[in-house]
Amino acid sequence: MIPTSDRELALELSQHQVRGRLHWFELGRRDFLKLAGGGILICASVRQLTAQEAGRMRRGPELPKDVAAWLYIAEDGRVTVFTGKVEVGQNIRTSLAQQVAEELRVSVGSISLIMGDTDVVPWDAGTFGSRTTPTMGPQLRLIAVAAREMLLGIAAQAWGVDASSLVAADGKITNPKTKQSRTYGELTHGQKLVKVIEGDPPFTPATEWQIAGQPVGKVDGTDFVTGKHAYTPDMTRPGMLYGKILRPAGFKASLTSLDDGAAKQLANITVVRDGDFVGVTAPDLWSVEQALGALKAEWKVPQQISDRDLLSYLKANADKGESEPPTTTGSVSQAMQSAEIKLAQTYSVAYIQHAPLEPRSALAEWQGDKLTVWTGTQRPFAVRDELAGMFRIPPQNVRVLVPDTGSAYGGKHIGDAAVEAARLAKAAGKPVKVIWTREEEFTWAYFRPAGVIEISSGALRNGTIVAWQHHNYNSGPAAIDTPYNIANKRIQFHPVDAPLRQGSYRGLAATANHFARESHMDELAHAAGMDPLQFRLKNTTDDRLRAVFEAVAEKAGWGKQKSSRERSFGIAGGFEKGGHLATVAEVESGPNGSLRVLRVVEAFDCGAVVNPNGLRNQVEGAIMMGIGGALFEAVRFENGRILNPHFSQYRVPRFRDMPQIDVVLVDRKDLPSAGAGETPIVGIAPAIANAIFAGTGERLRAMPLRKG
Repeated sequence: MIPTSDRELALELSQHQVRGRLHWFELGRRDFLKLAGGGILICASVRQLTAQEAGRMRRGPELPKDVAAWLYIAEDGRVTVFTGKVEVGQNIRTSLAQQVAEELRVSVGSISLIMGDTDVVPWDAGTFGSRTTPTMGPQLRLIAVAAREMLLGIAAQAWGVDASSLVAADGKITNPKTKQSRTYGELTHGQKLVKVIEGDPPFTPATEWQIAGQPVGKVDGTDFVTGKHAYTPDMTRPGMLYGKILRPAGFKASLTSLDDGAAKQLANITVVRDGDFVGVTAPDLWSVEQALGALKAEWKVPQQISDRDLLSYLKANADKGESEPPTTTGSVSQAMQSAEIKLAQTYSVAYIQHAPLEPRSALAEWQGDKLTVWTGTQRPFAVRDELAGMFRIPPQNVRVLVPDTGSAYGGKHIGDAAVEAARLAKAAGKPVKVIWTREEEFTWAYFRPAGVIEISSGALRNGTIVAWQHHNYNSGPAAIDTPYNIANKRIQFHPVDAPLRQGSYRGLAATANHFARESHMDELAHAAGMDPLQFRLKNTTDDRLRAVFEAVAEKAGWGKQKSSRERSFGIAGGFEKGGHLATVAEVESGPNGSLRVLRVVEAFDCGAVVNPNGLRNQVEGAIMMGIGGALFEAVRFENGRILNPHFSQYRVPRFRDMPQIDVVLVDRKDLPSAGAGETPIVGIAPAIANAIFAGTGERLRAMPLRKG
C-alpha cells in the first residue's frame, strides 16, 4: 500500500503536470517504482530502433530486453505510460493514448504519458521520420495487450476460473456468468509484477477498434488554448539566472579580440569565455541583455558566397568521390534512343527556415557532477549523450527532460541551447536559462537544405515512359525514387560541401524530389498531349497510389472545368514513409505575377487511421506549411550573414494566404498505421506549379515559385 501523500505525489507526477516549474525532477525511475509498489510493471523486448539526421539513417543501440518498463497501473486504476517520444505539436500524446486505451480496455482519460525524460523512460532514437505511429504505436499496444492478459490471469486465479471466460472492459475484469468484477486497481493492490514479454500477443484488428480510429479530442487541449500549459521558456529553478551568448559576426568566424571590462562592471554579471565561446549570465533578462551589449568583440569572417551564387555553387561543389551509388535498372541510354518524346530540365529549391513558434531554449542545473537540462528537442537521449560528451561525464550523470514543445519540424534534433545553458550554468554555479531570440533561431539553427535536381526522360507518343534519369545535388535522397513504372532509370543523390548549416526538415528531401518529379511528369504529360491525371494513371500499377489519385480527382472535380488564368488546376502525387497522397491545387493568376491559391484538395492514405481529427489537422498543417515553401519562403544570405532573420523580412503563410482545404482520408483498416506528420507536405508545391502552367503557360521550376 502506497502512503496517501506518496500516492498523491506519484499521481501528480504521472499526470505530467508542469505548472510553470519542473516536472519529474524530484523522482527518478527507481524512486517512482519504489512508490509504485502496488502496481504492475510491464517490460518487453524491443526491436532495434534507428536514428535519422538530414535524411540518413543509422542504427541505435540494442535496447536491454529485461529492463524496459513501459506501463504502470496504479491502485486507483490510473495508467501511466512511459515513452521516449516527445510531443512537439503533432498530438501523439493523444494518438498513443488511444492505442493503449484500445488494447488495455480503459478510457483515454485514465491514461497519462510520461514522455522524453531520459531518467524515467526507455531509450528512444527520437521523434522524427514519421516513426512514432508505426513503431511506438505497436510497441505500446504490445505492452497493453500483455498487461490485459496478466490482469485476466490474476482475476482468473482469484476466482478459480479459466481466463478465457473473463472479459476486460472499462478498466475492470468481469466474469459474465457470476457478474463478479474487479477494477484493475483492485487486482494490482499489494502486488508488484515484473515480466519480460516474448512473442507477439494478438492486437485488436482495426475493424474492431472502439477507441482507436475515433476522433478523440486532444489530451490536455484546454491547457494549450488557455495558456496554462508550460513550455521550456516557462521553466524556473530556485536561484536561476538568465544567459545570453555572444554571437559571431558571421558564419565560420573566429574571435580575434574581446573587451569585457564594461560588462564586468555591471552588478551580478558573470562573463564566461572558452575560446570563441563567450556568454554572460545575470539574474534577469534586462540585465543579461545589457551585459551582452557591453561586450566589445572583433571577429574575423572568411569570404563566403551569397544566395545569388547558390545554384551554381551546389553543382560545382558536388563531392563526386563520395556520391551515393545510383539506383539503376535497365539501360537509360538505349531507351532514350527509342523515345519519341525527350525532355531534360533542371529544378531547384532554396534554403528555408523551420520557423518554429517556440525558439530554442534550455534550462540547465548542475548538482555536483550531475547535470539536469530541460529543453525542447526531438531527441532527448541524443542530447543527453551530446552533453555527456561535452563535459566528459557518464551519460547516466545527465538527465534531459522535454516539456511538450512548441513545434520542431525536424529542426530540433540537437542540443544547441542545452549545451549553451549547461556551459553557462557550470561557470556561474547556478541554474541558467537560455532562450534564443527569433534572430538567433533564424541565423544559428540549421536550415532545410537547398538543392538542384536534374531530370531527363523519354516517353512514347502513347504516354508510356521508357527512360528516367534523376540527379539530386545536396537536398537529399528521401523519396528520390519514382513510384511510376519505368523500365529504364538511373537515380542518384550527390552530397555537396554545403555553404550553410543544414539538416532535417519536415519531409526531408521528399518535398524537393516530389517537386521536381511531379513537375517533370506534368511536362511529359503535356508533351504527350495527355491529361496529367490520365498520364500518371497510365504509368503506375500501384493500387494505393491509383486510389488516392482517383479519390482526389473525384473530390476536386478534376477535368470538369477547363483551366484559365482566373482559375487553373494542377495535380501531383507520390509516396513516402508508408503514406500515399495526391494533391490538386486550384489557383488564380493575376497581373504582374500575382498568385492566389484558391483551393487545395488532398487525398491521403496512411493505412489504418488512429485519430481522424488529428490526422486531418496534420494534413491541413502540412499543406499550410508547404504553401510557404512553395510560394515565397527563402533564406537570403551573403558573406556569412543571414539577411532576413526576422518574421518581418522572412515571409511565411498568413491568414490571407490560406485557401479552402479539403482533406480526403483513405482509411485502410487492412493495413498497418503509418506516420502522417511529414508526407502530406510533399504534394502541394508541384500541384501549384502545375496549376500555374495550366493557367498561364509559364513553367516555374524553382522554389519558391513567387517571391514576396
